[in-house]
Amino acid sequence: MINFLILPILIPLVTGVLLIFDAKHIMLQRWIAGLSALITVIVSVLLVQKVNNDGIQTLNLSNWEAPFGITLVSDMVSALLVLTTSIIALACVIYSFRGIDEDREKFYFYAAVNFLIVGVNGAFTTGDIFNLFVFFEVMLMSSYVLIVIGGTKIQLRESIKYLLVNVISSALFVIAVAYLYSIVGTLNMAHISVRISEISEMGQPGIITVIAVLFLIVFGLKGAIFPLFFWLPGSYYAPPAPVLALFGALLTKVGVYSIARTYTLFFYQDGGFTQQLLTILAVISIIFGVIGAIAYWDIKKIVIYNIIVAVGVILFGISVMTPDSLTGAMFYLIHDMNIKAALFLLVGIMAAITGTSNLRKISGLIKRYPGLGWTFFLAALSLSGIPPLSGFVGKLLIIKGGFEAGHYWGAGIVLMSSLLVLFSIMKIFINGFWGTPRDYEGADKIPVKRMMAAPVILVAIAVFYGVGSEFVYPYISQAAETLANPSIYIDAVLKEY
Repeated sequence: MINFLILPILIPLVTGVLLIFDAKHIMLQRWIAGLSALITVIVSVLLVQKVNNDGIQTLNLSNWEAPFGITLVSDMVSALLVLTTSIIALACVIYSFRGIDEDREKFYFYAAVNFLIVGVNGAFTTGDIFNLFVFFEVMLMSSYVLIVIGGTKIQLRESIKYLLVNVISSALFVIAVAYLYSIVGTLNMAHISVRISEISEMGQPGIITVIAVLFLIVFGLKGAIFPLFFWLPGSYYAPPAPVLALFGALLTKVGVYSIARTYTLFFYQDGGFTQQLLTILAVISIIFGVIGAIAYWDIKKIVIYNIIVAVGVILFGISVMTPDSLTGAMFYLIHDMNIKAALFLLVGIMAAITGTSNLRKISGLIKRYPGLGWTFFLAALSLSGIPPLSGFVGKLLIIKGGFEAGHYWGAGIVLMSSLLVLFSIMKIFINGFWGTPRDYEGADKIPVKRMMAAPVILVAIAVFYGVGSEFVYPYISQAAETLANPSIYIDAVLKEY
């Protein structure tokens, strides 16, 4: 048991508190937020190495032994997601120095970002199902602040929808946890798995299936799977680019992670109805996401609908639940978090230059901004899964796992979605960067080179993640092994209990 794994939660928490007290001094806010994000990345890298060398790390808060107290657990799944979150947070903070106006920065922007990271990293690390709810609420309360900072009409309108959906999903979350506790008598996630296993040996009771579906509804609302993604396109369209990048890269992925964790740790015994339901919803999510991405001519909306496609692809890999599909799902989850953040930041730069996100009013950008154009091109290829970039390996393993499990139709749709995603994202590149250059009012005042630093870092990571997949594969396969074999997680948490 070590205290090291609490640092990616504690550092942004302390930073967020400090930033509240001096919100008007923007330069100081920037320095503190940037330094804190950098330290969190360094700590997260060391944590991944610690888990890789010494196995799953646990921390029993207040020294109450599991399953009686609150336990933080850092397995390779958690450690990799915390590292990815920390890198994205650093990139978005750096981008915000030039990519967001000072009026927003003065209204506790950097404090809210840090509290958001507390919630996300906490959700990835907690080993207690009720504290998963608590960290969800920390994350959501911070997102409520971020979605309304600036007070524009569209932000205020969409924030009502966003708030209402999340309040309902949070209420359902508490109900689901209460039902689960009434059956198993524990909140420790490893212990829940043991108790459900014991109950299932006497015959799978229908209430476990009902609870599994209820959790799917809760996390599906947060992760934006079909038919629960209705709130996402409008809500994510409203905030400025760095907030949109944080939301698109992190918030839905916390919902996806929660489905992955509960369905591989709690409900894996009921491999019939619930997994089949998850497979169907994942595939339909891919179809609707692709339709939206192709249909729109708004650069933000195109990338937003590609979030739904990615969620469907990842959840299909989880629902198939073969070693290859789980490895592919982990690979693709990390890839998508990184590349979505990069794309939203790049789209934000395009919108800042042109003053619009309507693709029909944009053309010829590559002549004046070649760095922006080719960086976007690399990001587009990576998103689509063109080898050897980062999207290829994960999607290949998911498709392979689908064929191995006999889910030919689902694997075929995942494969076809790659072509349609490529079409939707290349539509931005062809129409926005090629063609006759236009004159955009105020474009010369946009500090494009300084804003490009963050997305270039993320795209470079995406390229390395694909080209260097042989280097990262042992870490990903270790994470997938934890998902595929719940006993590894249970033994590490409960030890001799």
